[in-house]
Amino acid sequence: MRRVASGLTALAAMIAMAACSAGASDPPPRSATPEGPEYLVFYTQGEQRQAQQAVERAGGTTLANDAKLGYLTATGGGGRFVENVGADGSVVGVSPDRSIGFADAGRAATRRTGGAKARTAGDAGGAMGRTAAFPDARSFTKSGSGEPLAGRQWDMRMIGADRANAKVPGSKQVLVGVIDTGVDGKHPDIAPNFNRELSRNFVTDKPKDEDGETLDGPCEASNCKDPVDEDDDGHGTHVASTIAAPINGIGIAGVAPGVQIVNIRAGQDSGFFFLKPSLDALTYAGDIGVDVVNMSYYVDPWLFNCTNNKADSRKEQLEQAAIITGMQRALDYARQRGVTLISALGNGSTDLGHPKVDKESPGYPVGEKKERQVDNSCVNVPAESAGVISVAGLGPSGRKAIYSDYGVEQADVSAPGGDALDGKGAKATRSILGAAPEHVLRAAGRIDAQGEPKGADVVKDCEGGTCAYYQYLDGTSMAAPHATGVAAILISRFGKPGKGGLELAPATVEDLLYKTATPKACPIPRQYVYKAYGQDITQVCEGDQADNGFFGRGVVDAWKAATVEP
Repeated sequence: MRRVASGLTALAAMIAMAACSAGASDPPPRSATPEGPEYLVFYTQGEQRQAQQAVERAGGTTLANDAKLGYLTATGGGGRFVENVGADGSVVGVSPDRSIGFADAGRAATRRTGGAKARTAGDAGGAMGRTAAFPDARSFTKSGSGEPLAGRQWDMRMIGADRANAKVPGSKQVLVGVIDTGVDGKHPDIAPNFNRELSRNFVTDKPKDEDGETLDGPCEASNCKDPVDEDDDGHGTHVASTIAAPINGIGIAGVAPGVQIVNIRAGQDSGFFFLKPSLDALTYAGDIGVDVVNMSYYVDPWLFNCTNNKADSRKEQLEQAAIITGMQRALDYARQRGVTLISALGNGSTDLGHPKVDKESPGYPVGEKKERQVDNSCVNVPAESAGVISVAGLGPSGRKAIYSDYGVEQADVSAPGGDALDGKGAKATRSILGAAPEHVLRAAGRIDAQGEPKGADVVKDCEGGTCAYYQYLDGTSMAAPHATGVAAILISRFGKPGKGGLELAPATVEDLLYKTATPKACPIPRQYVYKAYGQDITQVCEGDQADNGFFGRGVVDAWKAATVEP
């Protein structure tokens, strides 16, 4: 059972304080040209010095200390460096510091956009990655109230966001952090709510790997660090628009169209989300007073993190322990400073309470994947980390989406994530429509030279001389931002003035999110068979109407969040 950390009143810290984590015993500043690979060495509280000595005994050098989260950045060589450092009683985990991308462009297409990334059902390249099968979207009109494309937003109608928009659009004092592949802050349907000043990019593009194979591709910026208003993948932009696309007469409206979006980038162009950028993003969110963060990803390279799996080497076990420990510390740090934490549950069609096989790990280096047996002691991070609200995905009929992971202990709430197969045949319009960067669509060949969409998965909307692009995607990546938007509405309504904005304890936000969700019972029969791609996928829903493995405490409800009594 996930143990939820206690909520504390938000403390919005000044950005300058983020640099004040080091203690008097810290090592000197990092060398600009360290020797050997770099590692993150997590130590037991109060045992920094002993951990440093363990690094030195193993032949390594400590470069920096993060006192906030309790880890050293160190270099080390030799085949047994990790095992030797990890043998010391002060060390709880050791992970390579991988700030790199992914070499296989085809596989990256499913990884980069997959909530906790797709295995049997992708949410990239249109709905389920099968755009050729979709009917022409011109059969849909601009009918419906609100924004020009409101008629296509079945997801907003499902959770009452179309009505909530007029009553509680959300406060500009509420900051929503999008920890993702970046956000296109220049997109016409995001720009009015985009906070460029607070946005940060914690990754650096790496064009090629050590073997000369393509990773992130050519750098768009001279220093290979993209601007804070750029998204060369499209995933983060889609997520951000679901949360807070403004009511501006263009395209769509988000769940909370009045709040601010802060891009806190932790994902590479190629779709990998490694440990160090994720730690930096969460720490930063806590330091600047972000109210809620959306995390539609899992921390690479392990889908399931196990600390004592016999199929893994000691080095691999230490890496997984570092991911579990490091992320929990970062999540706790942010939550203690008032950040509500929301995550996609995952797209593996897996009962996370009874996992059996992991065929996806380790996802990096390329070619290292192996099939291993796993059990409930192994966790997906951050979806199964303490203090995180995890969101399952629904199709337009209200059923649990075929791809969505599930589990009584793991699914906290559910929300529209799209399901192109929820009905007869496959239709793009059963997916979630969200903003898309034009340059990403051009690079993917989804629009032609004149800027016209090539398939039903892409929509172009031009109003008053301004044109913007949107794309249909599936995934728990798309479900999570619906819950994040509802959380932003609750914070807008019930938050109290604090340092720089509104403050509402994450535990209170969580309680209100559950209180306003619409309970949904397991289907009858509980053993549900999905038919897709020529095979039957059987999933069993456990629990009662108040809390079950398919829908959690229920479907998030923006209208109830906008109208519930204190």
